[in-house]
This record gives sequence, C-alpha cells and structure tokens, in this order.
Amino acid sequence: MGVLIKPLVTEKVSSLNEHGQYGFVVAKDANKVQIKTEVEKTYGVTVESVNTMIQPGKSKRRYTKSRVIEGRTPAYKKAIVQVAEGDIIDFYSGI
Repeated sequence: MGVLIKPLVTEKVSSLNEHGQYGFVVAKDANKVQIKTEVEKTYGVTVESVNTMIQPGKSKRRYTKSRVIEGRTPAYKKAIVQVAEGDIIDFYSGI
C-alpha cells in the first residue's frame, strides 16, 4: 500500500484550502519526508511543510433487540500539507 491512502474532504479541512493547506489520510508508518515526496510526485505541486497527527479510534456502542454490540473505530494518521503559494490540488478533476 502507498503512503497516501485518501484525501480528507471534510468541512474543516476544506476551509484550510483557502490558505493552501490540504489534508490526507496516510499510512501509520509514513514519515513527513515520505509524505512530502509522495504528494509532490502525485499532484505535481511544491510542498512547503507537513504536519502529522494520529487520530485515536473511538468507542462505538449500538443497541439492538438481542444485545448491545460494542466496538472501536480504527485509529489513523492524517497529514496537513502546506503547498507553495499559487499551487492548488484539485481532488475533483477526474469526476
């Protein structure tokens, strides 16, 4: 599997696009240098900085007729990438 798993297209991350920042879900073992080179190679932009964070999984509980089902969502790593001024990443170009 590659370094970039999928782009984050949430309302909060989309508000960062105005400032040249884009969010990605990345592999948990990926470091900032690998993320930078992968984004530059995939989207053809110049990356200025990369900030990473690990989002912990959440506990989930669902009540059914027969029993209570409990579980957890998986933890994942996300990266906020700052691109050079004037560069943009268009996630919707292939639609």
